[in-house]
Amino acid sequence: MMRIVTTSVVLLLVAGGCKSAPKTGSQKAEMQEDVRAMARRTLDRLYAIQPKARQVVSGAAGYAVFSNFGLKLFVAGSGSGQGVAVSNRTKAETFMRMAEIQAGLGLGAKKFSLVWVFDSSGALDQFVNSGWELGAQASGAAATGDRGLAMQGALVVAPGVWVYQLTDAGLALELTAKGTKYYKDDGLN
Repeated sequence: MMRIVTTSVVLLLVAGGCKSAPKTGSQKAEMQEDVRAMARRTLDRLYAIQPKARQVVSGAAGYAVFSNFGLKLFVAGSGSGQGVAVSNRTKAETFMRMAEIQAGLGLGAKKFSLVWVFDSSGALDQFVNSGWELGAQASGAAATGDRGLAMQGALVVAPGVWVYQLTDAGLALELTAKGTKYYKDDGLN
């Protein structure tokens, strides 16, 4: 049993930490378009669930959209995903990846999407250039000043940074992406 658990942990860590290989020409363009299409579908889904989120996202300094798939076997789990961060001011795109590692008893798979909203270009730049690490689980809903209803369903993860998490069931009221690292995708930028 211990050997199975150890092997599972090693496989999950390796799978979660893999970087994408540099792509060439049409491969890179096709993969970039796949990420853009995922982002459009995710935003459309968010706006259908929470129509006021459109105003929040378009009025922010920038946003990032990620799709994640995770697997949990026995006492360890990992996940990985791709996304794109966009500056609303310059329209610049930065393709990114995410890797997630979890501890705790469980068995199963999960798929979810995240929409990050950045109030300032400084927060967006820090996310893109330094990456981001989520180390704890957050729950609740943000209601800040005049944005209260528009931010309903979003979670504050730092000053001026909100995250909407979408699952198959809709908009989640807790952020389950713990132990997650976000970083630039060298193969797509």
